[in-house]
Amino acid sequence: MPIHPFRSTLRSAAGAALTVGALAACSLSSGGSTTSTSPAPAPGTTSSSGTSGGSAPAGGKACPDGGTVQVATHDSFKVPDAALAAFTAASGCRVQILKNGDAGQLTTKLVLTKSSPIADAVYGIDNTYAGRAVSAGLLTAYTPALLPPGAADHAATGAGAAVLTPVDYGDVCVNIDDTWFAASQIAPPKTFEDLTKASYKDLFVTPSPTTSSPGMAFFLATVATYGQDGWTEYWTKLKANGVKTTSGWSDAYFVDFTQGGGKGTRPIVLSYASSPPFTIPKGKTNPTTSALLDTCFRQTEYAGVLAGAKNEAGAKAFVDFLLTSAVQESIPDNMYMYPVVNTVALPASWARWAKLPQAPLSVDPDVIDSKRDAWLKAWTELMGS
Repeated sequence: MPIHPFRSTLRSAAGAALTVGALAACSLSSGGSTTSTSPAPAPGTTSSSGTSGGSAPAGGKACPDGGTVQVATHDSFKVPDAALAAFTAASGCRVQILKNGDAGQLTTKLVLTKSSPIADAVYGIDNTYAGRAVSAGLLTAYTPALLPPGAADHAATGAGAAVLTPVDYGDVCVNIDDTWFAASQIAPPKTFEDLTKASYKDLFVTPSPTTSSPGMAFFLATVATYGQDGWTEYWTKLKANGVKTTSGWSDAYFVDFTQGGGKGTRPIVLSYASSPPFTIPKGKTNPTTSALLDTCFRQTEYAGVLAGAKNEAGAKAFVDFLLTSAVQESIPDNMYMYPVVNTVALPASWARWAKLPQAPLSVDPDVIDSKRDAWLKAWTELMGS
């Protein structure tokens, strides 16, 4: 992720510059691992969902001796301290968060350390990397016995269904600067094909699929639209029309996009369906951007228990915890994704300005896993980057 939404690690980048700094984005960062630990719980604290927030051994807590559960995540993971403290009070498990870049970097790190797992649980593997995680045998069989309302609609398929638990989702879509197009008196694009037209030459910027999760999602959207044999022709047209690719979403949005707060010159950018509400200027009611809902690729982010986990009971409890109301209710404001539990109330502005596409694009995770390396090699040769 993914992520969507301006993730927590990007807030300082937007900083005091503008409200848009809260936008969603699953692309991210450097990939250096960072660590944080849950605060000590207040005496008698309980989960806001009214449950323990985890799978405990029969008749006791998951960590009866006050052990630690280590969780590998992408850089955008953020859960309120109060929720983590409630989890610790209910399960007995303190939480150590190990951040590892974006979804791709996270998955790669887990593959490379499979023989000596760096954590007990993982959150942040998305459907573009789920096939790799499953085929590499990174995860042990576990999903909550009873998924809350709506969560099953986002469950992984195939072998992934037994080891991956859906936590949140979002749609990666082309976004446009409505104010720029209005001022320029140019009709804005609506479709993928429009982006190849002369009217939009040198106006589109997207992160690279080789270095960015949303960039990979956009690439897969073009595969879903034009087919495994047709995407190269489409990207050839994009290249001829001056598409710019960046290493990550933050560069594309904050540097090159005209609504990104810098001096960007490109009014078309890859972002999320949930991005527009965060571009509503202070004191105004309408956003300055919009998402093109015919260009969206659905990302789902999962959690799971790592094979070889030292604290398997704690890992299972943490996976359960991510589906409690305390966490699910925090997802829109903290990770700018949509919670998989469909009974959670979304921010009021999302209902109007963060509409989801009726038919988001997708590619089977097993196909992604089998074709990824060949696709990215071909894309790199085509684009020269």
